[in-house]
Amino acid sequence: MNRSFVTRILAIAAACAALAGAACSNPDDKAVATVNGQKITKGQLDARLEGCAAPQCPGGKTTLQQIVQQQLVFQYAKDNKIDVTDAEINAELDKIKQRFPGDQFQQVLKTQGLTLDDAKNVLREQLIVRKAVDKNIHLSDADVKSYFTKNSALFNTPAQMRARHILVKSKAEADSIEAQLRKGANFADLARKYSVDPGSKDKGGELGFFGPGQMLPQFDAAAHALKPGQISPPVQTSFGWHIIQLEEKKPGGVANFASSQTKIRDQLTQAQEQQYVPQFLEQLRSKAKIEINDPRFADLFPSPPPGGMPGAPPAGGPPAGAPPAAQSTHSP
Repeated sequence: MNRSFVTRILAIAAACAALAGAACSNPDDKAVATVNGQKITKGQLDARLEGCAAPQCPGGKTTLQQIVQQQLVFQYAKDNKIDVTDAEINAELDKIKQRFPGDQFQQVLKTQGLTLDDAKNVLREQLIVRKAVDKNIHLSDADVKSYFTKNSALFNTPAQMRARHILVKSKAEADSIEAQLRKGANFADLARKYSVDPGSKDKGGELGFFGPGQMLPQFDAAAHALKPGQISPPVQTSFGWHIIQLEEKKPGGVANFASSQTKIRDQLTQAQEQQYVPQFLEQLRSKAKIEINDPRFADLFPSPPPGGMPGAPPAGGPPAGAPPAAQSTHSP
């Protein structure tokens, strides 16, 4: 190799080292902000902004606020030895995935510009906050019992039906499918072949249980008129033409306290969490040293007023104005 070339390369390397990352550094490593000394880089912010493809994507300020908040929560967990396990995160993730069949969950992540790791970090943040504020929530058995006494009708179970369907666009196609079913064709097989409902097609048309008012009126009336095992003639709704097979009918029931108390406790806890969480997060921000290095975001975190956050609850105490659990205004 040409010796002068090597000399020039070494000179450039020495110059970069001497400048300590000025002109020769990666621009993506530049700190947009620091949170208690922890750097948030331009690359981190840009990756979140550029990855999101949805019309409702947050702008730069909102995204930076989200990143700062997550840093604060993770720092709080470390300082206060709050641990969230992978098993806890995966359990929450599974609950969310159940609401998005097939590959819909992956599509949602892609649209929001999030990776699976990003989603897990969001869940980790939420679980840490929940554990932090739940230490201040106190619900007695009397609170739960009182709520049930006043609101027991909310926990009654309505009558439900379980059905499957085949959805097509035309009456002629629906008639043809009905004829095949009357001759003994398998309903699930025909649903997978012909149905245009993406949510149930791959499950053989299975819709699961539903109660009064959850389906369109024409669909609901047709399903209600069937006995388990029976198949309806084609039924028209705004979605197209349905052929329905009723699988099961489940009668409604009157709630009792023993079967409802866990649900009530969870709902009252969530109602109190909604009161604690905003103040908890505001306390983290007010106590933190947040430095903004990008002038576009200079006004994002104004200095807190003297004396700390107005109305902040003392450690271990309820937030200002929080009603007792039994008097919660949040309905389950």
